[in-house]
Amino acid sequence: MTTVGLLYPGHAAEYDFPRTEILLDTDIRLPLFSTETGEDAYRPDALREQGEAARIAEGVEELRLAGAEALVWASSGGSFGQGWEGAHEQIATLARTAGLPASSTSIGFGHAVRELGAHRVAVASPYPEDVTGIFAGFLASAGVEVVAAASGGAASSAEAGSWDPERVKGLAREADHPDAEVVLIPDTSLHTVAYVPELEELLGKPVLTANQVTVWEGLRLTDRRTWAPTLGTLFATREPVLRKLEPKGIEVRE
Repeated sequence: MTTVGLLYPGHAAEYDFPRTEILLDTDIRLPLFSTETGEDAYRPDALREQGEAARIAEGVEELRLAGAEALVWASSGGSFGQGWEGAHEQIATLARTAGLPASSTSIGFGHAVRELGAHRVAVASPYPEDVTGIFAGFLASAGVEVVAAASGGAASSAEAGSWDPERVKGLAREADHPDAEVVLIPDTSLHTVAYVPELEELLGKPVLTANQVTVWEGLRLTDRRTWAPTLGTLFATREPVLRKLEPKGIEVRE
């Protein structure tokens, strides 16, 4: 059994993770602790407050008792909102507190883009434009070029968590660009794990969503590889390759 502990702010889309356990259909377990969010607002100051070390550490002991082998701070804005250096300090503090390997959703996005062998991305962000810009800057620090972006203008995680799949798909279509090798959909408040393959078929390229990336990043920390194409191309690769999706299958570009 492999156990990845998740520290998740609030409750907007926490049920994506039990759903992911079912889709993985293995001995992987994803216990979750909901941290306090403070003010639920997609503003830079509120996101920085959400990611404070003391707030994140609330659930460490509970997840250790649940057998966690690694921890992931399952928040996009609460990690990239700290900036590149701040996000790395955040997870270093978490790792020292827990005595376990640790990472975050935003750092996971950088690793996941590299896993797919990609460099240029489009960002379909539910955030306001200024917060989307902070995420794009974070990706640039990770060596990822953002060639296009669209902002949904959600004011809070509660608002983003109410979005239905069609609204997310519409934002993804708006954000996509011919030069983008992958489309990124940040924000762990969005319910996305049930339809990642639909998004990929719609756009004809890999799609990385926050909750999908969060789980993958935790498994990366434990050196656990698993084949689960129902969770998208990220879970259907065994080597870092850039893949082009066609409606009837996956064609590997040499």
